[in-house]
Amino acid sequence: MTLNQLLALAPLILLTLTTVGVMLHIAWARRYHLIGALTILGMNLALLSLPLLWIYNDGQPVQITPLLVLDGYALFYSGLILAAALGVLTLCGAYFESYEGNREELYLLLLMSTLGAVVMAMSRHFAGFFIGLELMSIPLYAMVAYPTKDSRALEGGIKYLILSAGASAFMLFGIALLFAETGALGFADIGAKLAEGRTPLLLTGAAMIIVAVAFKLSAVPFHLWTSDVYEASPAPVAAFLATVSKVAVFAATYRLFLSVGLFQHPATVEALSVVAIASMVIGNVLALQQDNVKRILAYSSIAQFGYLLVALVAAGERATEAAGIFLLTYVVTTIGVFGVIALVSSPMKDRDVEHIEQFRGLFWRRPYLSSIMTAMLLSLAGIPLTAGFIGKFYVIALGVEERLWWLLGAVIAGSAIGLFYYLRVLIMMFQPIPTRDRVSEPLNWIQNAGGAMLVAAMVMMLVMGVYPEPFLDIIRAATPQIG
Repeated sequence: MTLNQLLALAPLILLTLTTVGVMLHIAWARRYHLIGALTILGMNLALLSLPLLWIYNDGQPVQITPLLVLDGYALFYSGLILAAALGVLTLCGAYFESYEGNREELYLLLLMSTLGAVVMAMSRHFAGFFIGLELMSIPLYAMVAYPTKDSRALEGGIKYLILSAGASAFMLFGIALLFAETGALGFADIGAKLAEGRTPLLLTGAAMIIVAVAFKLSAVPFHLWTSDVYEASPAPVAAFLATVSKVAVFAATYRLFLSVGLFQHPATVEALSVVAIASMVIGNVLALQQDNVKRILAYSSIAQFGYLLVALVAAGERATEAAGIFLLTYVVTTIGVFGVIALVSSPMKDRDVEHIEQFRGLFWRRPYLSSIMTAMLLSLAGIPLTAGFIGKFYVIALGVEERLWWLLGAVIAGSAIGLFYYLRVLIMMFQPIPTRDRVSEPLNWIQNAGGAMLVAAMVMMLVMGVYPEPFLDIIRAATPQIG
């Protein structure tokens, strides 16, 4: 291994060393705040290493091993994953402050899951893809069920474990069929074999892999686990599920589709188009029927990734740009929404503040947090001057350019429906309440890491909505290395 290849592994090495350090510290002495600080330090060092590697390699891709590659695409999505994980980490610190029980293992689980997500962003080989997927998923089962005194959390963890194991079985079987037919596991090698001709075995293997990916992205009809698991999870864990895990899966899947050339096969494009339209329509319609804000956000995420599948159907340079800006805006906005839920909730209560009635008059009790929640929900709805509008605009522009009229119709119809249920939550927050129940919100919430992160997320969301050009420049440089 050359020095360049070793340095390219720096993000993974730093995350691994931090994981081992946290594990040893838990075994030696439980110091919650010290372990939290160590975790944040390790993630920040891994995040800081990414731009340094870009400068050191002069923007050129580095083939680390046959399994992994470090290019602009991997750097961008690794950075997005680490930034989102850091956001969730700050929420965990505030949310679990009053938790009665062992809290330190949560940081260990979060680190391991983030490590798996970064491996997926760098994967160019099915072995790396699957190892990263399982390393990311297995800690998530425990994170969902972490509040062990909450029967809902345990139920959600078991549901996610069983259904995710089924998706992994589909993935493995699909990989086995592709290997049986091509004798290769590298994305580019399989693409070369596919170019020579399609066989029923190849198409079956590709279909099984698409099923597994659709499950991980909560795409219809493989979405049934999503609302129950989101509702059962602690708010920060639900934020991790909605952002880090889905970004990692999409990043690896998009590289796979480009490398293998699946977007060139009409059957694949038609199947993905049907899944995308179904996700947009069904996700938004089901969200209309919910009275639980976590379930609303779960079905909203199904619809959001339906919009994102437009980029997967189109593929190409413009699709890469549209997917990058959409995911960036989605991550910032979703972290913000779940962050507000986390800061007004506590794991020691019967359940999180999540029913829509619990948000009645929230503005009169927590005006600053309510203002952040308002801005984030408007961004999810795609209102102009917010980050969500920019992300959705690029998806629509891509659809117009590629003449994907059915998908565009679903995007517009879904956005119109989505506006209604986001406004339901907003209206509930501004409902009048008796004067005696109105209190001045103390400003000390902003002094903790979770509060500061929320303010930073709202500022970033507004900046992206008004002046997205610097972010677009970064995304344009994030070109995946295919060969």
